[in-house]
Parts: sequence; structure tokens; C-alpha cells
Amino acid sequence: MRLVAVVIFALMTAACDQEQDITGTTNSTCPMRNYSYNPRDMNQCVSACKACDRGTTVTCTTSCTLKGAR
Repeated sequence: MRLVAVVIFALMTAACDQEQDITGTTNSTCPMRNYSYNPRDMNQCVSACKACDRGTTVTCTTSCTLKGAR
């Protein structure tokens, strides 16, 4: 029974991915390093998202809206 519990725990631990998900995350140093921008400005936020996160207009617009850009 313990062996089954250890195997299940090992599989669950192995399933956890330590890499950051690209979608929805923004590298906060990239926009600042490339150019100064206002993250609340929709156009500037979308441009930074496209440049730094290799996003599309749709995903970046959604991401910026959720972050409060107008």
C-alpha cells in the first residue's frame, strides 16, 4: 500500500511544471529595457506584450485589459 502511495505521490510531483507559462505573464524588465511605456495605455501595453512575450493582438489585448489598461 505504501508503494502505491509513493508512486502516486511521485507521479503527481513529476506532473508539476516549474517553468513559467508564457501566456499571461509579462517579463517586467523587458518593456522597461526596450523603451519606456505606460502599462495603463492599451496601445503601449499591447506593443510591449507583442515584443516581449511574442503574443498576438488578441491575447495581448486580453492580457492588457485584465491588467487594467484602457
